[in-house]
Amino acid sequence: MSKSKKGNANSKKQMNIYMIAVAILILVFVGYKLIAPQTNEDAAAVAGNVTEGVLDGINLKLAKADITEKANFYSYKEAGTYMEVIALKADDGTIRTALNTCQVCYDSGKGYYEQVGDTLVCQNCGNVFGVNDVEVVKGGCNPVPILEENKTEDGEFVTISGEFLADNKGYFERWKR
Repeated sequence: MSKSKKGNANSKKQMNIYMIAVAILILVFVGYKLIAPQTNEDAAAVAGNVTEGVLDGINLKLAKADITEKANFYSYKEAGTYMEVIALKADDGTIRTALNTCQVCYDSGKGYYEQVGDTLVCQNCGNVFGVNDVEVVKGGCNPVPILEENKTEDGEFVTISGEFLADNKGYFERWKR
């Protein structure tokens, strides 16, 4: 077989592989659009580990008895904007809280965290964040910490200031969990 015929056969084979790959990508995208939740509240329900937050007026109350080493995600709605708070118990026994949004990736809509083992993973950039660093490490690609001045604790509850949540709703305006 001549060089040009061989080259044409290889070129056609590569084009066929390319067309198959494009077709698969289109099918995956269409399938995702058909089964994907339509709102971030629906998506949170699909995630399965989101609990609706309990309100005390405008403040968010988290029952301390429910907070374990496994991250709990609590939903909160502020002026129509869906938000989530992460709460977990660190190795030292302290309860740590943060907004479930990345300080860097939030504007992408995918800058939220899911727990993998003893880490939280940003669903936009893949940054891995240790659960013991929640509320301790600030800045960079990390969850927005909820510090002591923005919450109170008693024997039963961690109460997060509604004012703090309202002030930070901008982190969630493009959120697409």
